[in-house]
Amino acid sequence: MLNNSTVMAVLPAKDINRAKDFYRDKLGMEPAETVEDSLLYRCGNGTSFLIYQTDNAGTAKNTQMGWDTDNLEREMEELRGRGVTFEEYDLPGLKTENGVVDNEWGKGAWFLDSEGNILSLSQRT
Repeated sequence: MLNNSTVMAVLPAKDINRAKDFYRDKLGMEPAETVEDSLLYRCGNGTSFLIYQTDNAGTAKNTQMGWDTDNLEREMEELRGRGVTFEEYDLPGLKTENGVVDNEWGKGAWFLDSEGNILSLSQRT
């Protein structure tokens, strides 16, 4: 039943206007719809994500949403040019170099949005 349905990620924002500015200025995205204190963004292949206003934003310590790409380095270069800073990790099973982990499943990189949400880019091998 659900395996044929599209998926929509849901992200919290303490300041919805600050989040809207971040997604526009840093990621080059505009909301497809605005409903009260929520922003809906549409991405490829019928995917989307919603950002809603709440004081709980920035409390998760895990990746909350990610994009697949066929050229991780190109995407990172463009995002860095827009002011995005990629995280560095040195954890068991996850060590980045210049913001990138490269292992058997592919490459990955993580960054924070304006609300403290952990977002990722990945390129599968």
